[in-house]
Amino acid sequence: MKKNIVIFVLFLVTCANTAGIVYLYRENQNLKAAYTRPVIPMLKPSDVYFPDSFYLAGERVPLERVDVTESFKRELITNTYLHSSTIQILKKIPRTFPVIEPILKKEGVPDDFKYLAVIESNLNASAVSPAGAVGLWQLMPGTARELKLEVGRDVDERYDIEKSTVAACAYLKKAYKKFGSWTMAAASYNGGMNMLTRQMKAQKEDDYYDLLLNSETARYVYRILALKQIIENPTLYDFFVSVKYEPEPCERIAVKGNVKSWTDFAQRHGISYKTLKRFNPWLRNTSLRNNKHKTYYVRIPVNKEAYK
Repeated sequence: MKKNIVIFVLFLVTCANTAGIVYLYRENQNLKAAYTRPVIPMLKPSDVYFPDSFYLAGERVPLERVDVTESFKRELITNTYLHSSTIQILKKIPRTFPVIEPILKKEGVPDDFKYLAVIESNLNASAVSPAGAVGLWQLMPGTARELKLEVGRDVDERYDIEKSTVAACAYLKKAYKKFGSWTMAAASYNGGMNMLTRQMKAQKEDDYYDLLLNSETARYVYRILALKQIIENPTLYDFFVSVKYEPEPCERIAVKGNVKSWTDFAQRHGISYKTLKRFNPWLRNTSLRNNKHKTYYVRIPVNKEAYK
């Protein structure tokens, strides 16, 4: 009898552990307080928190629809469990959003479009896609030139966060004027205005949520929704990023003529060529041919010692 009781008790303990009543404690007194995480169950539900209502650029997302809810939740799950990528995004935000938010406001584009930049490049200003799209906003060469960016051998302004953000705003405003919807403008950023126009005519629909689109564009807006939700509510998705990348103050040096050697230029300003490129990825060559005497502004870090 006693043996059976012992076996039964062991069975209950095993069930309790399996149910998740096991906790992870991080109580190392040598760690800084900023790195101390709350007590977290080792076993947790494999689903994610889902909001009751949601808006993108002031436009309501129809969460009462099954297809919309499931598509939104798919992207929430994907980015919640894509830990390394999402953590890197959360760390970069304090360095990137303060640059692009004022530009969006000045250009009259809703603030939510900063999340479009997130899904385009993971906030990597030097990102290059297999198709040749470049920069924070992943602009193709032809599109960039249409939007008045310089794309050449020595200079590629797609890598310039501020100038490329202004260019992206120009595209989005044009798309909004055409479609009358910021959600459709966002979708067109991925699929193109012509493709959306063709599908609208063929399907006799003008709402993103009613259109059958290619798989990438069909997921595109939902990815924006998911990153917005996670970034604005990181703890709901178990992200506790205590150390983030802070803004890097810079001074700007005006350059109006040719530059024979950017290495020499960098050393004259107390930094390495590597650091010069870090702050000015739009410089694409070791020299600059500037026969038209266009004015470029080169960023030099104020705290030069931090990069030595």
